[in-house]
Amino acid sequence: MEEQDAAKPTSERHVPVLKDRCINLLAPGFEAARSRGETPVAIDATLGMGGHSEAMLQRFPDLHLVGIDRDEEALSLAGARLEPFSRRTDLVHAVYDEIEDVLADLGITEVHGILMDLGVSSLQLDERERGFAYSYDAPLDMRMDTSRGQTAADVVNNYSEEDLVRIIRKWGEEKFAGRIANRIVNARVEKPFATTGELVEQIRSVVPAAAAKSGGHPAKRTFQALRIEVNEELDVLERAVPAAVASTALGGRVVVMSYHSLEDKIVKSVFQKGSKSSAPLGFPVELEEHKPELKTITKGTEVPTAAEIAENPRAASARLRAVERIKPRRDA
Repeated sequence: MEEQDAAKPTSERHVPVLKDRCINLLAPGFEAARSRGETPVAIDATLGMGGHSEAMLQRFPDLHLVGIDRDEEALSLAGARLEPFSRRTDLVHAVYDEIEDVLADLGITEVHGILMDLGVSSLQLDERERGFAYSYDAPLDMRMDTSRGQTAADVVNNYSEEDLVRIIRKWGEEKFAGRIANRIVNARVEKPFATTGELVEQIRSVVPAAAAKSGGHPAKRTFQALRIEVNEELDVLERAVPAAVASTALGGRVVVMSYHSLEDKIVKSVFQKGSKSSAPLGFPVELEEHKPELKTITKGTEVPTAAEIAENPRAASARLRAVERIKPRRDA
């Protein structure tokens, strides 16, 4: 991290994506809790530097917030930012597919709003030593939780060529996956990869210049693939979205921001399934157990406005979806 960035207050280093829209979407769930005489509870499942959480706690003075993040440094920074609200917060070091376990440990049975802001955080991108960015040289790490797990260097140095092709093509949607994987395997024989710069150099050598002009930086898709593999991001997401839905109270809402098509596809699938009747085709009467448990709030995906992108360029690829629980939870 650059020293001048580290010295800035967290609130100045981080602009939350679609902050107002997210909070407006969550608000009716908190109101539903109040109407039943309950204290509204929200989960920020990807706490990051706490921008969305701070805004929620400021706007809703009775809200209790559970913040989850796998990144210990993010938890520390967010904790300092949210210190004025410490009596109304529980910040937990966990991965967001562990929502149900986190709530059980806290003695909370259900929540009224859940926010997920997926992908790599501003903190992780801005800290050069974390190795998420291809724009400057750094150790080839890419772990969101630096306390455990394999690094990107472990992946590029130890995976077979076949496995590298698979993840770069699948997670990175990279059409030159075969060339890149072959180059990585040949290069690592002479010297194992240790830095992002070394990897970028090898990728540049096999991706045609014309492809970079239309598709952005030649290493962009490979870095995305490695990050997803290292952090098991899509596997976690496939577990996390159903867990979020299962933890949400009647009238509560789940709001998810994704940043590429693979994430959005998973979110869309879970939301659509919950929004449809489960009655067998041709069944004459829709029984109560067959009725949809969710109602779609957003029409398709919502995207940032030009003004929001100008304020925060990292919002450009954000895609927002939201649902509301319209059927009581099975164990409620």
